[in-house]
Amino acid sequence: MFTRAIVRPPSDNFADGLTSVDLGAPVFEKALAQHRAYCEALIRCGLTLIELEADPAYPDSTFVEDTAIVTENCAVITNPGAESRKGEVVSIVETLSKFYDRLDRVQPPGTVDGGDVCQIGSHFLIGISERTNREGAEQLSGFLNAESYTSSHVDVRGTKGLLHLKSGITFIGENRLIVADSLLGQPEFGGYEIVRVPAGEEYAANCIRVNDYVLFAAGFPKLKTELEKLGYNLIELEMSEFEKMDGGLSCLSLRF
Repeated sequence: MFTRAIVRPPSDNFADGLTSVDLGAPVFEKALAQHRAYCEALIRCGLTLIELEADPAYPDSTFVEDTAIVTENCAVITNPGAESRKGEVVSIVETLSKFYDRLDRVQPPGTVDGGDVCQIGSHFLIGISERTNREGAEQLSGFLNAESYTSSHVDVRGTKGLLHLKSGITFIGENRLIVADSLLGQPEFGGYEIVRVPAGEEYAANCIRVNDYVLFAAGFPKLKTELEKLGYNLIELEMSEFEKMDGGLSCLSLRF
């Protein structure tokens, strides 16, 4: 059960951040409203929020998930793969130091984005991507292993439409993985029940299980219906402005 989440609202220069898609510039006021609704959903799920101030020095810094891996036993500060984002970790170190006695840290030349790290109980799937390199993944595996966690690596480089591993998968509990078609057949997913993402709804693969609820991007009716049939309680959230900047639901919080 999660009890806390770190969040940071977008800054007014959010549109200056990195993106690989061509969906137009985000509207700041709309992004702010969508972020506020997201925070309210986390509170509804029973979480206490640690709300950081917007940071215009880092337009992508609302995507706090990329800066750390947080677990019950340990916290690892990442080294983001994009040069323009590396400074985001400074405020996260300060914040997490209040909750963890020790913070491990991925060191150069290793890089890790939290969006490439999917926790499944005591096991972690770590994506090798354009943002997370093999050296960084190996360092992270070492830190996790020291705390009795296991891990395996999933190479998603060259997979069309995926910035991060969690752009295409989500663990939703009950031994189930939501998986986009572009990642079907990965041997690391063996042993899990696969919920296949319908064609055209790939963005919805990034949702998050938060205690008794699943936070789900609005506008994807086929996957929504499938998850409701499986008995999940969904909270639908508008994510249009974050989708324009390569962001998903998991990106907007560090949950622990």
